[in-house]
Amino acid sequence: MTITTIGIDLAKNVFAVHGVDQNGKTVLVKSRVTRAALPGLIASLPPCVIGMEACSGAYYWARLFLQYGHEPRLMAAKFVSPYRMAEK
Repeated sequence: MTITTIGIDLAKNVFAVHGVDQNGKTVLVKSRVTRAALPGLIASLPPCVIGMEACSGAYYWARLFLQYGHEPRLMAAKFVSPYRMAEK
């Protein structure tokens, strides 16, 4: 079971990371990853697609993840809203 896709909910200090395998089965769930711990976590994973909401900080993270061999993809906020679980 290899992680093929990761979704990251970017915030100011604490991030949420969710990873699935090729069958869509949840393999990785980290609900509280600090800003300092995120690069180490992503660097330890095999190359995969990483989806994030396109915000000002997302471009920094995308460039960093690209250096680790991952394929970052940024989504506009209007396309992210259908995936939200909370009512915001």
